[in-house]
Amino acid sequence: MKSVRIDKTFLFITLALIGFGSLIFFSASLGLLARASADYSKIAFSQAILGLCLGTVALIVAARLDYHIWKRLAFYILLVAIILNVLVLVPSIGIAHGGARRWLELGPFSFQPSEVLKFAFIIYFAAWLSAKKEKVRTFSGGFLPLVVLLALVGGLLLSQPDTDTFLIIVTTGVAMFIAAGGRWRWVITLGVIGVLGVVGLALTRPYVMKRITTFLNPATDSLGASYQIQQSLIAVGSGGLLGRGFGQSIQKFTYLPEPVGDSIFAVAAEEFGFVGSITLIALFSLFATRGLKIASGTPKAFARLTVVGIVIMIISQAFVNIGAMLGVLPLSGITLPFVSHGGTSLFMSLFEAGIVLSISRTIPKS
Repeated sequence: MKSVRIDKTFLFITLALIGFGSLIFFSASLGLLARASADYSKIAFSQAILGLCLGTVALIVAARLDYHIWKRLAFYILLVAIILNVLVLVPSIGIAHGGARRWLELGPFSFQPSEVLKFAFIIYFAAWLSAKKEKVRTFSGGFLPLVVLLALVGGLLLSQPDTDTFLIIVTTGVAMFIAAGGRWRWVITLGVIGVLGVVGLALTRPYVMKRITTFLNPATDSLGASYQIQQSLIAVGSGGLLGRGFGQSIQKFTYLPEPVGDSIFAVAAEEFGFVGSITLIALFSLFATRGLKIASGTPKAFARLTVVGIVIMIISQAFVNIGAMLGVLPLSGITLPFVSHGGTSLFMSLFEAGIVLSISRTIPKS
């Protein structure tokens, strides 16, 4: 007999992340009021309506749907995601901001197609791997399809450019490949290709080289490339053990670039201190361990690989963001799931969490 109940522990962890994340976002967004160029009302509206409200509806609907529907629609979702990301590159359609072209405008909302591409990659690759079974261990059945799919995704994302999202997708694809039984020699081969690729990007794209240089020597160009990491470390350090208190961050007012974006963890650390920072990190860690436990408990390959993909995608993005704000990883510009501003990102994260909950219902009772 199969379970008909969702995994309440995973649901509670997700709700805790949403609650704590919304609290952090609300406080960090107050820093926008001190910036003449910031549209506070539009950002808050996008986060609350598109992200939180519609995302919660998406979580509930996805949790109730039979997850097999995503396997049947995987190819079509990937096709739609590719078309959307191509449209971003069209000057009269895509929206440019900060030197990147990553958004489409839908009425009052801006929409980031790369978030759809991340989900499309997960379900399409999960469908492929589950169909190939033992052939995943071969070059043509596992490694070559992964390389081709990553090349397709990379071509779209690097053209925007969105190097950070592409690297997160690479990490997710490798994790899914390993979970499906792929050979480690192919993983090592892909690692070598990845290192060469990063070197190539550093040599051809100045902003990538600046991030590496800043990481190796944060004191370089303190008013330029190193400004964000220095201000982030000031915010984190000034938080102390318990923090300045909710809403009391100083760095979010004009000092930290993107206080509701990729710098939001620094705001959280300043206001909630070491204790609050560890709590947030613990919630993400619990999200990962519980999600992977659900993956290990489901008997179906597609379901298992989909959960692995969703969990690794969200967690790798979270820890890359946090690591960058703490100076242990190069600055990435990538946002913190469930916390940072981005209606599309929050919507998709909640939707994907709903799919994990749907899959948790199929785990046989012990």
